[in-house]
Amino acid sequence: MSKRQEIEDRLREAFAPRELEVVDDSESHRGHAGYPEGGESHFNVAIRAEQFKSMNRVARHRAVHAALGPKLISEIHALALDVDV
Repeated sequence: MSKRQEIEDRLREAFAPRELEVVDDSESHRGHAGYPEGGESHFNVAIRAEQFKSMNRVARHRAVHAALGPKLISEIHALALDVDV
């Protein structure tokens, strides 16, 4: 399973979002630090879920990181998050 798909699956399971977009942006970082051959290192995530309603921005980001888990987070060089209700 690709990292993009794993990110999507874990976020859907954790938050049942009404909107979720996971974009592998690795290719645009080719040649930069943190780019491994084959990509899957840089991701942009936009997620909208009711569970974020009572959380501030930092809590939302922490919740996403927790849902992804330390192993998957350690395999990603860059994760841009757009988290809202």
